[in-house]
Amino acid sequence: MAIISSNIDDNDFSLRKKELRLVDSKVISEEKRNNLNLVRPVSLKEFIGQEKLKSSLRIAIDASTIRKESLEHTLLYGQPGLGKTTLAFLIAKEMNTKCRVATAPAIERPRDIVGLLLGMKEGEVLFIDEIHRLNRLTEELLYSAMEDFRLDLTMGANRGARCRTINIPRFTLIGATTKLASISAPLRDRFGLFHKVEFYTNDELKQIIINFSRLININLDDDASYNLAKISRGTPRIALRFLRRVRDYAQVVKKTNVISKNLVNKALNSYQIDEKGLDSLDRQYLSLLRLNNNNPTGLDSIAAGLGDDSSMIEFVVEPYLIQIGFLIRTPRGRLLTDLGKKYIDSKNDNF
Repeated sequence: MAIISSNIDDNDFSLRKKELRLVDSKVISEEKRNNLNLVRPVSLKEFIGQEKLKSSLRIAIDASTIRKESLEHTLLYGQPGLGKTTLAFLIAKEMNTKCRVATAPAIERPRDIVGLLLGMKEGEVLFIDEIHRLNRLTEELLYSAMEDFRLDLTMGANRGARCRTINIPRFTLIGATTKLASISAPLRDRFGLFHKVEFYTNDELKQIIINFSRLININLDDDASYNLAKISRGTPRIALRFLRRVRDYAQVVKKTNVISKNLVNKALNSYQIDEKGLDSLDRQYLSLLRLNNNNPTGLDSIAAGLGDDSSMIEFVVEPYLIQIGFLIRTPRGRLLTDLGKKYIDSKNDNF
C-alpha cells in the first residue's frame, strides 16, 4: 500500500477526526460506502466468536437441510455492531439460498411488505433489520405470512370490500433488533428460533483485528492488536473503526504501515480516546457527576448539563460506563462508583 505524504504533525492530526463518535456502535456513512464484504466471513466456521449461537444455528440448519425444509423464522437480538446482519447472510449461504434484505423504517406502507413477500421464492431468506420499528399494519400482514405462508388482503372499500387470500412460498424470516422488548408479543411468538448476539471477548476481537489488518496491508504487532481489542467495547465494528483511524494516523503522520502499541496510543490520543476507550463525551459525563460528589443526579439534569438528548445519554453513553463499573443507576439518579471517581480524578488536561 502506498504511503501518503503530508506535513501534518501530531498536534494537528486531531483536526481530522470525525464529528461522529468513534465509539458509537452504529454504522457510519464511511462504513456504508466502503466494501465491507471484504471483512465478512464466508461461512459460519470462519465467523469468529459467538460459539454457542453458531452451534445452535448449525444444528437447526443441518436439521432443516436433512428434512428439505426452510429454516424456522429466526430472531437475532443484541447491541449494534455485533454481526447480526453478517449472521443473516451466513444463514442464507449455509442454506444455499438467496437473502433478500430490508430495513423496517423503509417499509412504510403495507404494500411494501406485500411486494417483498410476493417476490420471495421457495426456501429464500428475508432479512428485516430493526424489525422492532415495523408499523402495526405491516406487522399484522406478517402474522399469516409467517405462520401459514399466505397473505390475507382486503380489496376495495365499504360495501365493495372483499377478502382475498394469496398463498406464498415457504420462506425464512430473519429479524434483527437492538430492542427485543419493543417487539410486540404476537410477532415475537411467531419466531421459532431466538438468539442473543453477545459482546465479544478481547481475544476474539484481537483475532478479528489481525484478520482485517492483513486485508488492508497493515503490519500490526501483538501488543498493538490486543490494546485495540480491549478498548473496543466488545464490538467488532468499533474495533475495525479504531484500526482504520490508527492506519490513517500511521500513514499520514508517521509515514509507515508498521503499527506498534505506542503508535496506537498516540493515534487514539489524537482522537481524544484514552486508555479505557472513553472519549471526550464520556469524560464530560463523568466530570459532571463528580461535581455533585455523592448526590444522585437525574438524567434530565445530566442531559441539560451536557447539552445533549436524554435518550442518547441513557442508551448510548451510560451502558458502557455501567459495564466497566464506573456508574450505577439508582431510583434517585446516577452515581459514580469509587472506581469511576478514581478514574476521573486521575485525568489531567491532556484531552
